[in-house]
Amino acid sequence: MAEGFLKALDMDLEVFSAGTSPALGINPNAVKVMAEKGIDISKGYPKDVEEFLGQAFDYVITVCSNAKEACPAFMGKVQHRLHIGFDDPADATGTEEEILSEFRRVRDEIEKEFSSFYKEISGS
Repeated sequence: MAEGFLKALDMDLEVFSAGTSPALGINPNAVKVMAEKGIDISKGYPKDVEEFLGQAFDYVITVCSNAKEACPAFMGKVQHRLHIGFDDPADATGTEEEILSEFRRVRDEIEKEFSSFYKEISGS
């Protein structure tokens, strides 16, 4: 979802998202709640961080929740490392509406934090 918001904020940004244990596909609930914001992430796919180790990045931002796990360190060439943690909505339980509500809550947190981050680095 963070990748989707950053790309929506600035189409010229090169944004990549990866994890240490990527899922087989994008969670359909993430696709659904992002579509509610007019952002289509349905064509994306989970990638392994190993795929990017040889590349240089201006920013690497970890988004995992510190309360539940230790975030892995990206050992590639990075100018700035940041952590902006969020709960993993894929861990939500309950009815379909309760689970979607959790996805929306986390989506809105991601939108707020990454919009602020983008404004700060772009000067807008």
